[in-house]
Amino acid sequence: MPKALQPHPDRALPAGEARELARRIHASTKDLPLLCLHGHVDANLFASDEPFGDPAELLVVPDHYVTRMLISQGVSPDRLGLPRRDGTTTAEPREIWREFCSHWHLFAGTPSRYWLEHEFAEVLGLTVHPSAETADLLYDEIAARLAQPEFRPRALLDTFNIELLSTTDAATDDLAPHAKIAADLPGRIVPTLRPDAVVHIDRPGWSDLIALLGERAGTDTTSYAGYLDALKQRRQTFIAAGARATDHGHFSAAATPLSDAEAERIYADALHGRTTPEDAAAFAGNMLFQMAAMSAEDGLVMQLHPGVLRDHHPGIHATYGPDQGHDIPVATEFTQSLRPVLERFGHAEGFRMVLFTVDETAYSRELAPLAGVYPSVRLGAPWWFLDSPDGMRRFRELVTETAGFYNTSGFVDDTRAFLSIPARHDLARRIDAGYLASLVVQHRLDEDDAFQVAQDLAYNLARTTYLS
Repeated sequence: MPKALQPHPDRALPAGEARELARRIHASTKDLPLLCLHGHVDANLFASDEPFGDPAELLVVPDHYVTRMLISQGVSPDRLGLPRRDGTTTAEPREIWREFCSHWHLFAGTPSRYWLEHEFAEVLGLTVHPSAETADLLYDEIAARLAQPEFRPRALLDTFNIELLSTTDAATDDLAPHAKIAADLPGRIVPTLRPDAVVHIDRPGWSDLIALLGERAGTDTTSYAGYLDALKQRRQTFIAAGARATDHGHFSAAATPLSDAEAERIYADALHGRTTPEDAAAFAGNMLFQMAAMSAEDGLVMQLHPGVLRDHHPGIHATYGPDQGHDIPVATEFTQSLRPVLERFGHAEGFRMVLFTVDETAYSRELAPLAGVYPSVRLGAPWWFLDSPDGMRRFRELVTETAGFYNTSGFVDDTRAFLSIPARHDLARRIDAGYLASLVVQHRLDEDDAFQVAQDLAYNLARTTYLS
């Protein structure tokens, strides 16, 4: 008999005397609307509202958490359907799904297992665990459900109780999908500006992107001043489309401004193909500062998540392109790196910076103290490798004593996997319920305060951070 798929109602809640209170706290937040204000779901999904593809295309191929685990165990990226740079794939969807199901045991104890079980049982209505034996059965069941009208992307916005969802969009995107969505679902899906590709001068194709940036903005980008004007114009276009934030994925948090003359020199050299690693790093740090200055003017929340060495394996990058899960965290410094920005804008009215990290050692040493003193700083939710039950719990334990609850941003799911959104929010609400219950049973927090904080962490803080 296949193993039954029955997620436990007390999953991720604490053991012992805090459990009953944690259940009640979680019950008070579990049905609140979802504010998904930082993530990477493709806007075209909602613009077209076409049925999802096959189970492998939906649940395996785009999910880096899934594919990286399988690759780490020797499964070829080709067998997982990762498209090569030339656009070709060498695996059929059902074969990809069988590969995933036959390796289901690899996900034991991981957040991927938690999210997928939630998706399978509570979204897709599956009743048995994946395995080599059940792979075809599950494939057919999921395919049948995806063909139903209630599983269209727009319908699932209501099913998931998503009040607002932000996508992540390049500075050179034309935002046409957002225009279509806004005509049909006003105020429901909004863009987020991610300018990384045009501020890192050492990336392949940068000069072509700068030309496109100028075209989109209607601005001459052959000079540094024109380049800055183009970015300001694009920010206004994003704001008009409903954007609430920018998103910055730099290697370092360094944000030191350059003189106009030095920035112009580096920019002109880059346009002519003359770039050194030192100039690229200096220009990226300058542009973080410039983006902060622009946010202080136009009010877009500035999200920063540094500290990742992307595309760690050159062979994978060469064959399959960027962002294939081979991104590895590095130690990250914030206190000195962000000082120029915070000296200028840390107390500026209307400026808001949300800091994320994958370096837990920075939580209590740097991030909580920064958020605990600067009115402009909020701490983003545990992100990427840390958006897990233990990672979320450690976050609360390490930052609350210094930053409290109200210098954090509320939960953001940061996902590309649309069907995982309710699972991720539910997990965060369960972990927060458990943490708050533990404070109550230790007589460190009143019960009525715990219920209010839980509501704020689940919904109100995200609203005040991004929407007020």
